[in-house]
Amino acid sequence: MSNLLLLLGVVVAIFVGFNIGGSNTGVAFGPAVGSGTVSKLGAGALMSFFFLLGGWTLGRRVVDTLGKDLVSGDPFTMRVAVVVLLFIGLALFAGNVLGVPASTSMTAVGAIVGLGLAIGQLKVEAVLEIVGWWLVAPIVGFWVSAVVGRYWYDDLDEFINIDQSKGRLVAFDTAGSLPRPELGPGTTRREFVGTLLVIAIGCYMAFSAGTSNVANAVAPLVGNGAISMTEGVLLASGATAIGAFTIARRTLDTVGNDLTDLPLVAAVVVAVVSSSIVTVLSALSIPASFVVIATMSVVGLGWGRATVADPVSETPPVPGASVGVPGESAAMPGEKRTAPNETKTSDFDGDRDAADSEVAADGPPSPAELYQPATTARVVLLQNLVPGIATVVAYVVFRYVPIL
Repeated sequence: MSNLLLLLGVVVAIFVGFNIGGSNTGVAFGPAVGSGTVSKLGAGALMSFFFLLGGWTLGRRVVDTLGKDLVSGDPFTMRVAVVVLLFIGLALFAGNVLGVPASTSMTAVGAIVGLGLAIGQLKVEAVLEIVGWWLVAPIVGFWVSAVVGRYWYDDLDEFINIDQSKGRLVAFDTAGSLPRPELGPGTTRREFVGTLLVIAIGCYMAFSAGTSNVANAVAPLVGNGAISMTEGVLLASGATAIGAFTIARRTLDTVGNDLTDLPLVAAVVVAVVSSSIVTVLSALSIPASFVVIATMSVVGLGWGRATVADPVSETPPVPGASVGVPGESAAMPGEKRTAPNETKTSDFDGDRDAADSEVAADGPPSPAELYQPATTARVVLLQNLVPGIATVVAYVVFRYVPIL
């Protein structure tokens, strides 16, 4: 019976890791994929490797926090561990099906908090510390990105200057005995370096995701001694890789294309802000809400850029509210300001279709093209609703169902 429960626990942990890969790959590489820098297949491969690296190093600290520091005593019997992991996996799966990257850490902590409340052994001070960081971190991510988007984005874009050209970034000269790599047609050295920078920062985000989220798949199993820490890290990372190559395609589209327009410089800003916050919290053994921080960074940057296009707007827009389009607006970051009927000459997406060309001919993008409040409201609502449901359901089950 114990071997069967262990097998079931491993299967559920794989299910959780699978959904972690689906959720976090979208946030880590959504900006890079949305800007055309990395393909979805490449995003899956990079996510898999750097998630493992993050879990192998700082991720062990967060495993200890979830497995030992939230509930006193030794509550994680195999039955309890399986049920907690099942709550986490089902909640994340629902978010992935809806195309919204749900917060893995918030869902995991919510399920464990429900357990602690049900059995009366919750370490309230530890939970309040984590929740306090959860409230502060997304706000910091939003405002740092918003300030950059509002005041410094144009300067950063001019400094980096990584407009994308069409065609391959790198080509191979096959004239000699060995193929020799060289810059692709139309690719400048500045574009090549800038593109590598965006990819590197996406890998940094994947590393940050590993530091925070590897614990969410295996902490109950490691906490009760069913598997070792090393086995847990490898199990979670392998399952995450499966999700990164499959279900992550939906969240890649949501974060990369639906929340805001993300050229390469925007991808750099979002990645640096969110990854730095998550890595610091993981080093402090705090299970950080990676998805929420990165999503709010995307939203903050989009809003900050929208306020450049609409100087009248000096306060954050209410999710779901309409965003006005001024008669004369600021150009896309990195371009000169143009009148509404002037033609833009810069192209950040590299691959524009006919409809995009018409927009470029009519004038600069409106605030509504930089920031989508309806999509933002849906994402934020579901990101907070999913862990709340996990907490309530876990409490009811552990309180009234004879599992312990």
